[in-house]
Amino acid sequence: MPYLTLTEVESIARAAHAAQRDKAGRPYTEHLQAVADGVRARGGTDEQIAAAWLHDAIEDHALSRDWLAAAALPGSVKEMVLALTKRAGEPLADYTRRILTTPGALLVKEADLAHNADPARLAVLDEATRYRLTDKYATVRRLLGLTATGNATTADG
Repeated sequence: MPYLTLTEVESIARAAHAAQRDKAGRPYTEHLQAVADGVRARGGTDEQIAAAWLHDAIEDHALSRDWLAAAALPGSVKEMVLALTKRAGEPLADYTRRILTTPGALLVKEADLAHNADPARLAVLDEATRYRLTDKYATVRRLLGLTATGNATTADG
């Protein structure tokens, strides 16, 4: 069975998240586009770009784990998506360790954090939410070994 193309993955992700909005009320698909573009700009592979489109699908219940398991996607894409999926009650250290040990996932998370922490995106949020998220993103960056300039200090395959 041939793998889904990037265009097909994008279409699936857009449809799955079509009704979803981000914290600022914007269409969630704008975030997915930004993360995919960020992965591409960082020299990511097609597999990493596919994972970027799907990185929140399981966590947000837009698609199921069963869908992912059966999808015509390379194993590496499935592994990255699962690595990037936060689990209920999971300690942040365990989540970030899983990202660091999954080839390719760090670059996707780096692009995700870059968009999430975009000052223009944060500026429209209420002050308490803005501070909470800014602190959260900084903590995740630190646990992942990402520098303030956005470059990984560890190798990522």
